Amino acid sequence: MNVVIIGNSAAGLSALQNFRKLDKTSRVVMISKEGLLPYSRVLLPYVLRGKLPYDGMTIRTQEFFSRMDAQCVEGTVTKLDTAARRVLLEDGRSFAYDKVLIATGSYAVTPPIEGAHQPGVVHMWTKADVDELLPLFQSGKRAVVIGSGFVSLQAAWAACYRGMKVTVIELMDRIMPSVLDEHGAEVLVKAIGDKGVTLHTGTSTEKIERQADGSFLVYLKDKAPVAADFVIMGTGVRPNVAFLEGSGVTVARGIPVDEFMRTNVPDVYAAGDVAAGPTAFGDEHMIHALWPTAVEMGKTAAFAMAGQPVAYEGSLNMNVTQMYDVTVASMGRFNDADIDEARCFAPEDGYGYLKVCYKDGYIVGACLVGESDAVTLFGKLRPIIRKKQKVDCDIHDLEQITNMRAFARALSHTALRSKGERV
Repeated sequence: MNVVIIGNSAAGLSALQNFRKLDKTSRVVMISKEGLLPYSRVLLPYVLRGKLPYDGMTIRTQEFFSRMDAQCVEGTVTKLDTAARRVLLEDGRSFAYDKVLIATGSYAVTPPIEGAHQPGVVHMWTKADVDELLPLFQSGKRAVVIGSGFVSLQAAWAACYRGMKVTVIELMDRIMPSVLDEHGAEVLVKAIGDKGVTLHTGTSTEKIERQADGSFLVYLKDKAPVAADFVIMGTGVRPNVAFLEGSGVTVARGIPVDEFMRTNVPDVYAAGDVAAGPTAFGDEHMIHALWPTAVEMGKTAAFAMAGQPVAYEGSLNMNVTQMYDVTVASMGRFNDADIDEARCFAPEDGYGYLKVCYKDGYIVGACLVGESDAVTLFGKLRPIIRKKQKVDCDIHDLEQITNMRAFARALSHTALRSKGERV
């Protein structure tokens, strides 16, 4: 059997490794457009901060691919010919497949802002972006970051950490709506301000204009322009699906897949940021552009391609990072509109802002802006949420959970206590 994996990041690597556990003999070709040795996008801001050496981004060596008996190919896929069962590359090469996995990830979007396409206006999404940013990251420089999502605020923190004057501009009225609830966002805004970063929310960027000395003026609607030595664009990403035109593979926001990562076309699978799959909450097709989700999806696709399908239990969104000297984390559903009840740890518990969220008597999510020690609770809650385990205990008892059996035995009859008002 000929297997082709398009993409060599989290989903593709997971698929390769798990496929080889089940199938030692099939020919596997792995195609990447960003070099033969994969890197972790999660580590990019740590390189910019100087906390990780440049080579530390690389997460697999050539020895790994040799051990996996995989042929690594560098090139850009331009077409998936599902009729001929071939993957076509820009340079004219093509590869036959019996099974193909699309794990092409996503690309950074440039908004329709005048002046957004010019040197000195950079994304922070790929290794090539970091190559462009590293020479610009110098103490005393002025950086403007457009957007306040997870990646944008990581970029802003890296610049701040390196001693730069940083301004963040956000079109929406608040920051990180997909990662934090409103109160958590407010707590993080204070932490950002305490580090000297200027934040403009509810602000539209109209134009980026290069000055005679090579610097920029970033023009804002109804506000004074902001001077910058460089601009980081962080206004979202989209799945890499352009090469699928004419393939017959259904493309919506991403590629819809079932619980086995199968697309609508036989023997064509998708996983990772490019795939819209089932979630732990019963959504049929949703993209969770997260490294752990990509790993899980890649494993599911591998088992299916090897003829031993195991249904995916559904992705559960979870973000954890440290920035502005606080830990920022969220999981599942945490916005007030999506839950029935929220219980918060009190300030004297020493976690900062830590909220556990409920729906129909089940824990469905959590949100944190505070201390790193609280992240252990997320690890304990994750299987409870995914397995839809009924919880009937005080939030402080959740800290004592060591495994599901002990949890059920010790806490199933504990009465709920209404403690922990929002801080």
